[in-house]
Amino acid sequence: MNRDDLKREVGERAAALVEDGTIVGLGTGSTATCFIESLIKRARAGLKIGCIPTSERSAAQARDGGLTLVTFATHQKIDIAIDGADEIKRDTLDLTKGLGGALLREKIVASAAARFVIIADAEKMVDRLGSRCPIPVEVTQFAWELTAARLRDAGAEVTRREAAGAPYVTDGGNFILDAQFAPIADAGALNRRLRAFPGVVETGLFPAMAEQALVADGEGVTIYRPKG
Repeated sequence: MNRDDLKREVGERAAALVEDGTIVGLGTGSTATCFIESLIKRARAGLKIGCIPTSERSAAQARDGGLTLVTFATHQKIDIAIDGADEIKRDTLDLTKGLGGALLREKIVASAAARFVIIADAEKMVDRLGSRCPIPVEVTQFAWELTAARLRDAGAEVTRREAAGAPYVTDGGNFILDAQFAPIADAGALNRRLRAFPGVVETGLFPAMAEQALVADGEGVTIYRPKG
């Protein structure tokens, strides 16, 4: 199976977790796209749910597929949020997220969910975060250069993300700085340190938030849970 097939398989498994009458957080990214497609199929077969998307892209896909979108104005609690990840730490299920640019809304939705489930292919599993990708850090446009300098002082190599030759701007109107650290020993401690910098809106570190991860490889889908 190629990676697209694996993403579709794990997306279908995740969609099967969604129960009738629930509020669902919709993730962002290629694997989340497969999940939303599977959820659309279930809704067309009679599943009744409300959805809170984590990006304008996911909102458009869900809306075009006929899913009912709701907001935090009427629903402050989410029954289950399902999203992808860029890295998953094997033992703790600490995560790196945000290469798709939606980390702020993804963390808001995850924090409001009674269950936060990650879906991914096996290449995303790592022993330490920072092993295969940088840590996205969403920052205010104002004084972003100063924030970048503080990230460098914290030990990171920093690049402002661009798209089509211009600064990438998030749905919230912010910049993203991709911060490459050495493999991270304590994701929670680094997350707290970076969030203390003025100008940092949110980080792509998601420590101790995922209940389980559904991970697809050529043999099928394996369920991982935090050890202990």
